[in-house]
Amino acid sequence: MTQTSENVTWLTQEAYNQLKAELDHLSGPARTEIAAKIAAAREEGDLRENGGYHAAKEEQGKQELRVRQLTQLLENAKVGEAPAADGAVAPGMVVTIAFDGDKDDTLTFLLASREYASSDIETYSPQSPLGSGVNGKKIGQDAEYELPNGKLASVTILEAKPYAA
Repeated sequence: MTQTSENVTWLTQEAYNQLKAELDHLSGPARTEIAAKIAAAREEGDLRENGGYHAAKEEQGKQELRVRQLTQLLENAKVGEAPAADGAVAPGMVVTIAFDGDKDDTLTFLLASREYASSDIETYSPQSPLGSGVNGKKIGQDAEYELPNGKLASVTILEAKPYAA
């Protein structure tokens, strides 16, 4: 999955299917489950001091926010192929970098939207300072990006290969 502008998100077919399944679950069975929890909590009496009711309403709010996020994401999604394995860093690639030319101080991450983040690998957005700094660079090239303190950091691209979930 990759974001190329504010409104368009490029997704592999696999990523699109995964997000669509999550949306279908949240807007169907999960919505029914939370409504039942709220109804059951209402029957317990005074809503001002009903912790179960307030927890269920908070869960409902988070769930509805996720439904809106997924709906917007999928409405603006373009489904396509994974990036080419041509050695150039692009969204949807697993990138390994070395900090300040030190080949022993490395970081491997997925350059992708946060929607594609997983516990398997650290994910950096293409819009993040590091992500925008390495995007488009080729293996062996140096890239600079701005740190939160305003200083510039330099990295060398060691590897860039398409992500395989």
